[in-house]
Amino acid sequence: MTSAAVRVASAASGRVPAGEPDGATRMWVDIGALDSVPVRGARVVKTAQGCVAVFRTGESEVYAIDDRCPHKAGPLSQGIVHDKAVTCPLHNWVISLESGEATGADTGRVRTYALKVEAGRILLDTSALKPCKVT
Repeated sequence: MTSAAVRVASAASGRVPAGEPDGATRMWVDIGALDSVPVRGARVVKTAQGCVAVFRTGESEVYAIDDRCPHKAGPLSQGIVHDKAVTCPLHNWVISLESGEATGADTGRVRTYALKVEAGRILLDTSALKPCKVT
């Protein structure tokens, strides 16, 4: 697949994620080839601030969100990807890959991160990574 054939979701293609100020300074880091993320699958990027799950939809759109379900911290990267959502493998919560919001009757949110694809490589905006809160 060529990079020209890749559709990158507007919510994950360099736009400022929800809750971030416009004009924020971007720090793009190459995290791997688009082809390394399976269609309707995910890969995990480990950072000092926690794990980020990178998803690829059936339409080859890519999204990045925290790899912890807001319900019981289940590993979202191990969930089932469908449309523009992932279902948590622990308790079937459905999380929007675009907004990070739980859908349906469930409430909660995970952080989203900007991504872009250039020349078949996925770039993650690391400027939005924040230290984990210890509880």
